[in-house]
Amino acid sequence: MKFTVLTLFPEIVEGFFNSSIMARSLDSGSIKGNIIDFRQYAEDRHRTCDDSPYGGGAGMVIKPEPLSAALDAIDAGSKRVIYPSPSGRPFDQDYASELASEKELVLICGRYEGIDQRIIDRYVDDEICIGDYVISSGEVAALVIIDAVYRLIDGVINEDSLLEESFSQGLLEYPHYTRPYDFQGITVPDVLLSGNHAEIARWRLEKRLEKTKLFRPDLLEKAVLLDDTKKLLESLKKKKK
Repeated sequence: MKFTVLTLFPEIVEGFFNSSIMARSLDSGSIKGNIIDFRQYAEDRHRTCDDSPYGGGAGMVIKPEPLSAALDAIDAGSKRVIYPSPSGRPFDQDYASELASEKELVLICGRYEGIDQRIIDRYVDDEICIGDYVISSGEVAALVIIDAVYRLIDGVINEDSLLEESFSQGLLEYPHYTRPYDFQGITVPDVLLSGNHAEIARWRLEKRLEKTKLFRPDLLEKAVLLDDTKKLLESLKKKKK
């Protein structure tokens, strides 16, 4: 998988690419990265990349010419192009899994009031919304998408670690504990010390169901649950009554 990021602030993206798991993945060759400062494609002496919007209004809009030139330079028409935007399709784990099957993703980082609509019409395949809020940095939104996608690529994260994460099987993740056993009077649940793997698995599933029911009941409505999981959920509901 290759990520190509078009941005006016490459230092933001470079910091992410040079850190932690992403840096190791780049070193190993599991992931490839390309950061393009599309200001370099502006042709006027001041490298101008924004202008006031037609029709008036506050803020500035990113001009189409520098972005178009940068996108053409990487043959973006043959690749899947993503523009993070509050106006886009909601992003979730299933969407991340879909994107993880691509050979290359091109991400355009917006700024100010956004980018000229003609760039979206001509080049963009996916407008993606990472949440119902507005942020000033398209780089941050792009990195959220990259982080959710690249960890699903083979060789990046241990497969066992992905199986019981939040949103896998439509449920949130169970609580985790480590040493010390007693922290400020709060102890680790005894079942986790029992060595009984079947009981530990049941406890973890129960906690996943409890947490999902408390924080994200909408997930339970559409989750496809196994019969044993359905029975456990019903028993939890009866306990609460």
